[in-house]
Amino acid sequence: MPSWLEPKPQLTEHDLDHGIRLLTLDGVCSQAMGTLVGGAFLVAFALQAGASNAVIGALAAVGPVSQLAQLPAIAIINRLRRRKAVAVATALASRLTWLLIALSPWLLPRSWWVPTLLAGLVVASILGTVSGAAFNSWMRDFVPEARMGVIVGRRLGIATAASAAVGLAAGLAVDRLTDARPRPIEPYAAVLLAGAAIGLAGLWFLGRVPEPAMHPPPARPLRDILLQPLRDRNYRNLIRFLGVWNFAVNLAAPFFVVYMLRRLGFTMGVVIALPVLSQGVNALALRAWGTVADRFGNKSVLDVAGGLFLLSILLWPFAGVRPGAGHVLALAAAIHVLAGLSTAGVTLCAGNIALKFAPRGEATAYLATNAIWSGAMAALAPLAAGAAADRLVTQQVQLNIRWISTAGGPGSLTLTPIDLRGLDFLFLLAFLVGLYAMHRLLAVREAGEETSERAVVLAFYAEVRRGLQHVSNVPGLRQLTEFPFAILANVFPERRRRRRRRHEDAPAGDGHPRPAEARSS
Repeated sequence: MPSWLEPKPQLTEHDLDHGIRLLTLDGVCSQAMGTLVGGAFLVAFALQAGASNAVIGALAAVGPVSQLAQLPAIAIINRLRRRKAVAVATALASRLTWLLIALSPWLLPRSWWVPTLLAGLVVASILGTVSGAAFNSWMRDFVPEARMGVIVGRRLGIATAASAAVGLAAGLAVDRLTDARPRPIEPYAAVLLAGAAIGLAGLWFLGRVPEPAMHPPPARPLRDILLQPLRDRNYRNLIRFLGVWNFAVNLAAPFFVVYMLRRLGFTMGVVIALPVLSQGVNALALRAWGTVADRFGNKSVLDVAGGLFLLSILLWPFAGVRPGAGHVLALAAAIHVLAGLSTAGVTLCAGNIALKFAPRGEATAYLATNAIWSGAMAALAPLAAGAAADRLVTQQVQLNIRWISTAGGPGSLTLTPIDLRGLDFLFLLAFLVGLYAMHRLLAVREAGEETSERAVVLAFYAEVRRGLQHVSNVPGLRQLTEFPFAILANVFPERRRRRRRRHEDAPAGDGHPRPAEARSS
């Protein structure tokens, strides 16, 4: 095995600083690859290949189902004790599989495109899951816990900004080339090919991030190791929250692109530009959320960011009330801005809290158990949603408000504030399930969570304002930060805080009240 794949018994401060820089460059490549081989480009590629809504749902479920590969991954990692070697080797095989998927329109007949896409995605996802299990355990020991929010937030922020630029360039290229090609699928295949190439290049940086040696393995059977996270009550509560949350998100998220293309009638350029806008906001917000999470705790950030993300899902049916109207694009842009702002906090803190709660030396089993449960829920949601989407097309609920005036002759005005049909029902259901997930978050206890949602919102606003002031001295940009974000703090009323206190004052499973230090004000 090459020496650069071997773990080190001790890491110096230089190793840490150098590794964090390389980790950021790897993040840029990985995020850019994810943008080009996933999301809107993958859905559009599948639609051009002839995929139905059920197939779109199946594509969205492949990644979560592949989380079952965490089980053999635990055994492999604990046996070999070479997490970097496992992560790099399986990531290499996964990204080579994407090359085959991307080349299928030129190598295979049309009838094989969708089956090849599904089969290739399964293989790539399973290999990627094993790589991710090794990577997460490796990062748990590599990244200092006290700086985790800032380091991970900065990495994600830079990577998201770079991938947004790459995605926008690819979207513009696809929009220009689609009409000029005899087969519209070819530009999308070229985008997938570019994504696989960028991912392969990123492995050079990942392979040179130092790996600390693993802690001695626990002297317990594998069965006990796997069951230990479920015996940890707090981690079990976290797993429940993340599982229900992933179910809610994946009821809706896989169909946003389908909704924009088919229901709202947007061009591919607009469909790509809107997620790029969301990614830009995401990149700006990540570092601020990371600083706030280090100060107030990951749970407090999840409480605020999760609520904002659910609001963005609830707004989608209103965009479809009058497709083609001038307000639709503006509302879609607002939804993507809100989603980018909120998913930055959710993505960062959901990953960080799972890492933080996993004990050193046992992180592989803890993180794998969480990934399996969350993956199972995230797989079930798009499968059910994909099967229901085709049937829901024929269903509609409409609320009309009619104003009739007889003064000066008969006249009337009719408004349709609610017009639900097709995918709108999925978005509404996702919102309701997401509310239940936020209720499950109340049972999770994290040290240092003694704060209110209002304090989190105001602290986040202060971080964003400070960041923008460092970016530019243009008066207009500075004035933009004068928006009274304290208004958002009022979204979380006192009644909800009282309900939380009643929940936390209720007896725990052992019949005793929860400790005071675990309560949230």
